[in-house]
Amino acid sequence: MESRVLTGATAIRGLPLLQKRAARFTANRSVPALKPTGAFKDGGSLLWGKKLRPAILLEASPASAVSPVTKRESLPPCLAATSSQAEGNDSAGPIGFFEKYPALVTGFFFFMWYLLNVIFNILNKRIYNYFPYPYFVSVIHLFVGVAYCLVSWTVGLPKRAPIDSNLLKLLIPVAVCHALGHVTSNVSFAAVAVSFTHTIKALEPFFNAAASQFVLGQQIPITLWLSLAPVVLGVSMASLTELSFNWTGFISAMISNISFTYRSIYSKKAMTDMDSTNLYAYISIIALFVCIPPAIIFEGPQLLKHGFSDAISKVGLTKFISDLFWVGMFYHLYNQLATNTLERVAPLTHAVGNVLKRVFVIGFSILAFGNKISLQTGIGTSIAIAGVAMYSFIKAKMEEEKRQMKAA
Repeated sequence: MESRVLTGATAIRGLPLLQKRAARFTANRSVPALKPTGAFKDGGSLLWGKKLRPAILLEASPASAVSPVTKRESLPPCLAATSSQAEGNDSAGPIGFFEKYPALVTGFFFFMWYLLNVIFNILNKRIYNYFPYPYFVSVIHLFVGVAYCLVSWTVGLPKRAPIDSNLLKLLIPVAVCHALGHVTSNVSFAAVAVSFTHTIKALEPFFNAAASQFVLGQQIPITLWLSLAPVVLGVSMASLTELSFNWTGFISAMISNISFTYRSIYSKKAMTDMDSTNLYAYISIIALFVCIPPAIIFEGPQLLKHGFSDAISKVGLTKFISDLFWVGMFYHLYNQLATNTLERVAPLTHAVGNVLKRVFVIGFSILAFGNKISLQTGIGTSIAIAGVAMYSFIKAKMEEEKRQMKAA
């Protein structure tokens, strides 16, 4: 359009004569140079046949600098009408349930995460009451989850993400720590009450802070360290009077804390653009191969000699296989759903969710198994959970402040 306007302007008859008269008039009188100060209306104007440059059209007037107009106001009438129609068409489209009620959907995710976690812990402990082989059960957890992932990939829900040797090298340390933490957690679950294992695992933030300070070299504020003092005190009180206490369950839970701490460290080094569903699937596959050898070494001979036969004689073959299958499904689904749920919320909500999850598991496990706890154990557990909540809130606020500073 610009080239056509300029060509037509230079072809006007008598234009050279007008330019000469204007030059003589300018020589006799002092006329200030014409300079447009604002945006041109109706597509702009042509001054003395000079080419219009983009800088002239983009130059803002003093009025627009004081009170800027919106995008729709700055458009020509025809374009503004078109833009309005387009926006009307977009807003007139159907709104899905997920977009209309996001808070309700997130709440449902939290509910299902808690429900599956509670069911897993109760069913897992009931299996250990007649089949006390945590290494083999840990393998079953991962095996069922891997089978579920393979079937999901086969049907394309979700589509399998490709993996290369470099990503595999990054995920192996994460998977090894995941496998070690998972096995030692199950050893603790088999040895002591579920509520006591989760009370010990409340110390995990303490190990995370210590690893960040002394391994990664990150400075942990004194407020975070002070918030961890109630956690240590509460766990100590609960451990001294726990009726089901034994050193196997206690040490295994502590090793699990350390393993999951290093899993977090290696996870930060293995940051990838892969979605959480595929990432957790690959980690589960690697962890399965890590868990199989210890299960064969430590429990293989006992399982072949009398382990399987004793369990079948107590509950029957159908229930035994059914329990192992469903405990593996619940383990995988609650972990996968936890990852997907926490991706939908802010860090502070993430912290609240983790604390409430532990409270739910401890409370429902006491009700399900009728575990008797002393008054000191109950007080110690409450203090530890309160300390975890305080630590999580402070850390979540710090992360939110860092995020806002980076965005600024």
